[in-house]
Amino acid sequence: GRGFAFRRKQKIERQYRKLLKKRRQVHSQQDDQFTDTYPEHLKHLYLGEEEKLKKRRRTPDDSVSSEEKLNKTADGCGVYGYVCLMIISVSRTCTFPSRPVVTQEKFKNKTSNQKAKEEYEKIRADRARKKEEAEKRKQQREEAQRLYKQKKMEAYKILSKKTKKGQPNLNLQVEFLLQKIQQNT
Repeated sequence: GRGFAFRRKQKIERQYRKLLKKRRQVHSQQDDQFTDTYPEHLKHLYLGEEEKLKKRRRTPDDSVSSEEKLNKTADGCGVYGYVCLMIISVSRTCTFPSRPVVTQEKFKNKTSNQKAKEEYEKIRADRARKKEEAEKRKQQREEAQRLYKQKKMEAYKILSKKTKKGQPNLNLQVEFLLQKIQQNT
């Protein structure tokens, strides 16, 4: 959970980072971390952690398995083991080889400006596609209307023909109806 233990862990990590920052300014080496300045009754814990760190530096194990090992040792040591565990975990996260990986991830993630440009391009492409579709439908509709008017005009010419005396030409009307019936069947 994220209760008091989590806050305590964060506080210890912050204190350790401050300590590292101060040590970098003084240009002291990191190997001086485990020395004889520790209290006599806790010396064995720190020496054990130092040996584990040296082994880990020689052969990099899976982070999960090493975490489990550290948790097993820290459980038996109480609060001081927990502090050692925190120092080790923070020192592992503060190593220099991990920094380029973080910067590579930053380059993979897009900035808000790049995201906005991509969104704008998507919207623009979508609008262009919709515009083309509307233009296509409009042309199809105009073509259908043109064909319809042409058929109507032909039918009107046939049906409106008159004889010499001005009477409707029934022979042409009957032929037109016959053609219409034949087309439908």
